[in-house]
Amino acid sequence: MALHEPKARMTNPAYVLADAAPAIMNLVKASRQGGVDESLLELVHLRASQINNCGFCVDFGAKSAKKAGVSDEKLFAVAAWREAPFFSDEERAALALAEAATRLADVSDAVPDEVWDEAADHFDEKQLASIVLTVGVTNLFNRLNVTVRQPGGVAPAAP
Repeated sequence: MALHEPKARMTNPAYVLADAAPAIMNLVKASRQGGVDESLLELVHLRASQINNCGFCVDFGAKSAKKAGVSDEKLFAVAAWREAPFFSDEERAALALAEAATRLADVSDAVPDEVWDEAADHFDEKQLASIVLTVGVTNLFNRLNVTVRQPGGVAPAAP
């Protein structure tokens, strides 16, 4: 299998269509209004991005998580959070919800009640809305970046 050159195929669609980037950034801003710690939202973003193989978002997410105070142990272990001792029950519930909501097509009951109920035991409705919106926006970013092959560590070209 041939590897592709680490170069974007085109300008990121969020920049090609003038109203897209501001709308997406407004969603990001809204997702931060639920009272969930920024470091936890960054872990959720990073895990969803890992699942979707978005090199740009994994790179960006790891750097953002570090700035938000996520420890190196958590950054290095988030892909294996179930087997790592560094995560709280609250973080585990959010990561399980992020994984389920990202892997919608993998199982018939995409977000099982046990995953939802565990998250609901740790977060109120506004916090759940923040986590779910973060996962949704992350998946949007991942799909845009993976499709155009936006390389990690390289800022998308704005018009």
